[in-house]
Amino acid sequence: MWKWIQKWGSPKWFYQMSWNWSLTLGVISALLMTVGIIWGLGFAPQDYQQGNSFRIIYIHVPSAIVAEACYMMMASLGAISIIWKLKMASMVLKSIAPIGAIFSLIALITGAVWGKPTWGAWWVWDARITSMLILMFLYLGVIALYHVMENEQSADKSAAVLTIIGVVNIPIIKYSVNWWNTLHQPATFKLTEKPAMPAEMWIPLVLMIFGVYAFFLAQMFIRSRSEILIRERKASWVKEEISRMTGA
Repeated sequence: MWKWIQKWGSPKWFYQMSWNWSLTLGVISALLMTVGIIWGLGFAPQDYQQGNSFRIIYIHVPSAIVAEACYMMMASLGAISIIWKLKMASMVLKSIAPIGAIFSLIALITGAVWGKPTWGAWWVWDARITSMLILMFLYLGVIALYHVMENEQSADKSAAVLTIIGVVNIPIIKYSVNWWNTLHQPATFKLTEKPAMPAEMWIPLVLMIFGVYAFFLAQMFIRSRSEILIRERKASWVKEEISRMTGA
């Protein structure tokens, strides 16, 4: 396991291996999301209470889940970068932040669209909605650190510390509906329990969740490759790669 981590901790190894991974995950994502969105929006039955408005679940739930997963990955990478000083961890952390910010924004916007017909308001200061808004601000905080701080190493360390501190918000998002009396509905389904919705409704949701996960990972690899080229631009292998790409 340690040898595997060391390999992926090498910028050159990561760059060389990540291209095939990004292509594979991109194809998987396209297939799963195409089937999931067509099935969910076009063929899944209406909800007996919410009618067709429930269909936004096929965008809202995957976006919210992946937004949380992105941050947990960033916190793990932050810990790795501080403890083991792996610079590749910092590069990937920086690359994930904009992706997570976009997914959290999508989750908030789709939640507002879903909330209007359900609650009669675009926005309520519900515990889960508020904690998801905080998550987006945490992402923006990480992005801001990299833009404001000129010293790359200081920015990496500050971003790592922020992600580790901010990870406390993840269980608040997940369990807020159980800890407080909120308008937000509980989890749609759990791995340990039989789904409350029929299979023709939850199967496309699962496809969308896996599809969005695959999309996130593909984007992570693509953005990380660009970050490697920027940070390792003085390395001979990077100069050779840039020359090959530009035909110089």
